[in-house]
Parts: sequence; C-alpha cells; structure tokens
Amino acid sequence: PNRPGLVLMFEDDEAGAVARSLAGDRRAYGEIVDRYQRVLFNVAFRMVGHHEDAQDIVQAAFVKAYEKLHTYDPRRKFFSWIYRITVNECLNHLARRRRGDHDASWTEAAGPSQEEDLDRQQTERMIGLALLELPPDHRGIIILRHFIHLSHHEMSRILEVPEKTVKSRLHTARKLLGQVLQRQGVTLA
Repeated sequence: PNRPGLVLMFEDDEAGAVARSLAGDRRAYGEIVDRYQRVLFNVAFRMVGHHEDAQDIVQAAFVKAYEKLHTYDPRRKFFSWIYRITVNECLNHLARRRRGDHDASWTEAAGPSQEEDLDRQQTERMIGLALLELPPDHRGIIILRHFIHLSHHEMSRILEVPEKTVKSRLHTARKLLGQVLQRQGVTLA
C-alpha cells in the first residue's frame, strides 16, 4: 500500500521501473503511477483546494513526466522530479484561476460526516483555506510535513536542500500560517 512517509522505500525499484518504461514497458510506468498517485493527489489537493482539479493536475503531471521521462536524471530521486512537476502544474493551475474562486470544500475526501467530526472538518477547512493564502513554497513545505507526514530527512532529499534549510523554511511557513489563521480569528490548541 502507498502510505505517506514511506514514499522513499520505492527508490530501489525506481531506476529499474524508469529504465523499463524508457524501453517501452508501459506496465513499469504503471507501477510508478500506482506508487505515487495518492501522495501526489494529496499534494495537489492541498495546493489547489479542489478535488477534481487535483485529479486533473496529477493526471497531467504523470502524462508530462511520461513524455519527458527521457530527460529524467537517474542520479536524482524520481519522487523529487515528479513532485516538482506536480507542484509546477499546481502553480500553473493557480495562476490561471482568478483570485477568489478557490472556496472549495477541504472536506471532500474526508468521507461520511459524523457529529464529532464536524469541528475537525471545520478546522481542516479553515487551515486549508489559510494554506491557500501562503506563497506556494511555504504551502508546499507545510503539506509535505503535516499532510504527507514526511520526516525532515525525507523532505531534505525531495527538495534537495539541507535539513537545516528544511527546518528553517518549515518554521517560517508555520509562522506565516499562524498569522493567517490569527487574522481569520482561528486559534488552534
């Protein structure tokens, strides 16, 4: 199963899957898609705040990655490469969308609602909307840590920056998110 935080376990098989894909084995690329589709959807959903848009973005990212697979540098982590393509697709989508049209439901993927989940869903929605006010790089680092549940080490490898930089960026992003939430009158325990 594809569990967030375990994304990097697939790395040993990545080079082989990419090589087989380049040789024309479509099933090998299907393995890559199966492995990363869920985590990339979560990234896209948190970036753009809309379920269908996130699905379209991830599909477009996988198509683009397949078309450009010959440009992938196997010395780098494949997930870092496909993650960057996905984030770029999100940024392109956000640039095309008018400001103010992002009032999407952040609870679409949460499943059936129960009374005790209402407060949690309201909080998630507020955080989701606040995330949309952050610059994309800050939004992305919050998503990797708190929604995809990657460690600082994993984030460092994906973003290809030192762990110290990850920690500094995460600190800044959390501070900015807190300021947005405070302006909205939201206090988190």
